[in-house]
Amino acid sequence: MAAGASLGSTFARLATLRSGAPRAAIDVFAIRVAAAGFAYGAHALMARLMGGSEYGIFAAIWVWIAILGHSATLGFSQGACRFLPTDAARGDLDAVRGFLVAGAGLTAIAAIAVALAGLGLAALQGSLLAGPYAAPLLVAALVLPLFALQDYLEGVARSQNWAVLAIAPPYLLRQILIVAAMLAAIRFGAPAEAWVAVACTLVATGIAVTLQAVWLLARLRRAVGPGPRRRRWREWFRACLPIAAGDLAAAAFNVVDVVILSLLAPPAVVGLYFAATRLQQFVVFVQFAASAATAQRFAAAKAAEDATALARLVRLQAQLTFAATTLIGVAAIAAAPLLLGLFGPEFRDSLPILAILVAGTVAASLFGPGEDLLTMLGGERLCAAITLASLVIAGLLCFALIPGQGALGAALAMALASAARGWAMALAARRVHAIATPIYSHRLSEGPTR
Repeated sequence: MAAGASLGSTFARLATLRSGAPRAAIDVFAIRVAAAGFAYGAHALMARLMGGSEYGIFAAIWVWIAILGHSATLGFSQGACRFLPTDAARGDLDAVRGFLVAGAGLTAIAAIAVALAGLGLAALQGSLLAGPYAAPLLVAALVLPLFALQDYLEGVARSQNWAVLAIAPPYLLRQILIVAAMLAAIRFGAPAEAWVAVACTLVATGIAVTLQAVWLLARLRRAVGPGPRRRRWREWFRACLPIAAGDLAAAAFNVVDVVILSLLAPPAVVGLYFAATRLQQFVVFVQFAASAATAQRFAAAKAAEDATALARLVRLQAQLTFAATTLIGVAAIAAAPLLLGLFGPEFRDSLPILAILVAGTVAASLFGPGEDLLTMLGGERLCAAITLASLVIAGLLCFALIPGQGALGAALAMALASAARGWAMALAARRVHAIATPIYSHRLSEGPTR
């Protein structure tokens, strides 16, 4: 009875793919934009409370928590979007329950291991655990498993098309709780230091992940129900580990320009460039929202063997993503003189940098959701290889262009690398799955996918 109900629910979701995906994408985009706006104000407030030195320590710690926490899921967060809809569409609820429990346990174990390894490396280095980073690093080791678990929960919620439940707790609620906890701590006499901010992050993440887990478990019980669990470790690892490698390469791709620019240019130039990237992120959020809303639907459509629905969903995603990316990009450039001026009058000089970065993002969106198809339908190793190659290309272009062009060279390098990555993903998706993803493709193959 439970299996039949769940299978019926899955096909009901497939019947509403085209109507549900845009709404989910809008929800995700709205939450991410609201979270980004709040985060900007929150970080400005934290910097004023702590001062430049302590805030710098907190910011560095937070970046490492984010990178390592996301990596500690070993790809099972993205894997949830691939395997859970597929198994549900096949009526294999034993495998669904097995993945849910195994993924959570593996994420917790891996995150604890990464945290301990990080502390071990810091101890071997010596100075990190003897200076101002000591207390923040120790507290961060406690934050890391909670962060990783929340990242996994986000993937599970996305797999069920519960966009608000997936995105709101980590990107909005957690941010609000961090600031509230920091203000309360200072109000009751705690010093405005980095370790206090990281401790507030620990409290905020704990509350946010608990509320998200309770809400998610309640909905999963209704959707899946109790029963036996079946684990397919070999199949899961074969898909998820390359996804994790691709995620790491993508994370490096997103920061390689700032890292290389900081090596080759003075701090003032890096500041101008970084300000432009803060506005560009609103344009990038369009792709994030589209992926969060549709990637798992690709897997469900393939499992239902509905090639026509899959091809139409790909076309819809490509067209809407390109249109929204272009619209938001134009709006960002139009508002740039005002918004960049909030950083300081000199930051208005970042407008040409922003224009080049936005052009690269728009160009990449021309090629459609090739990356999502490779990740969700098979081809994750090829996807990771393309991302790694794009990282190398971006790095080489940065080293070639920055010495002569400065920040404009970094922007041009990333724009070219982003467009090349989008083209390569589209080409790979066409060859592997016989589906054309670019918006300029007038004929989408509706043959069976592999």
